[in-house]
Order: sequence, then structure tokens, then C-alpha cells
Amino acid sequence: MSRLDDVRKTIEATLGTMTPAKAQQMAKSYLEPDAAKEQVAKAAGDILEWSQRNRERVRDMVRGEIRTQLQQVGVAPQSELDALKKRVRELERAAGMTASGRAKATARKKTAGAKKAGAKKAGPKKTSARAPAATRASSAAGAAAAS
Repeated sequence: MSRLDDVRKTIEATLGTMTPAKAQQMAKSYLEPDAAKEQVAKAAGDILEWSQRNRERVRDMVRGEIRTQLQQVGVAPQSELDALKKRVRELERAAGMTASGRAKATARKKTAGAKKAGAKKAGPKKTSARAPAATRASSAAGAAAAS
């Protein structure tokens, strides 16, 4: 639920949402006890209409105030944001851009270049698990002398 809905519900609770039954009851209380049914029905209709107009006026005032406050803060309305998004998409299409913001041709070149570079690279040089011959000989001599 949005904050605007909360404000709307609060205002309706304050002003009261007029139902036909409430309007009928109110009309009876304003008119003389022996008033004709047609007179009561007309007054109830007038009360319902009056209530609806007032609710619309309050709603319009609140919306106007919110709009004014948002403009003062610098928040763009949704319609402006939607128009900007549409314009950006059109410009991206015209420039041949992808959704990620890169040019389609550039993205293809980079992918192809990476594949070619990967094919040209030689693998890492393998190192022998065995030590060089000189190291093996000195290790063997050291082991014989220690015994």
C-alpha cells in the first residue's frame, strides 16, 4: 500500500465516506419529521452529491500539494521518467548498442579477439618433478657421507 493510499484513507475516515443509508439518515435529521418521502430522497441525493464533490476537491488539493512538493524537491514525474527511458532505448538502438551499454560490433570483436588470443597462447612450461642431475649427485654424496 502506498503512502498516497494511506493519506486518502485517513482523509476519507475524517470526512466520512457517505453511503446512501447515511445520506438518508442525515436528510431525515435535517428535515421536519413529517417530510414527504420524495423530499427526503431528494435531500439524500443532494447530500451524496455534495459529499462526493467535497471528497474530489480534497483529493485534488492533496494531489496538487504533493505534486508541488515533489517539484520543489526536484523529483521528476513518472511520465518524464518513462519518456526518458524510451528516448534512451531509441538512441541505443540507433547507435547499435546492447542492453549492457556496449556497442554490438565492439562486443563481437572483443569476443572473437579473446578466442583468437586464447588459441595463440602456449600453455605453461612443465617443470620436471625430478631435480637437476648436479643436485641429485650432491644429495647422494651427502647422504653417503652421513652414514
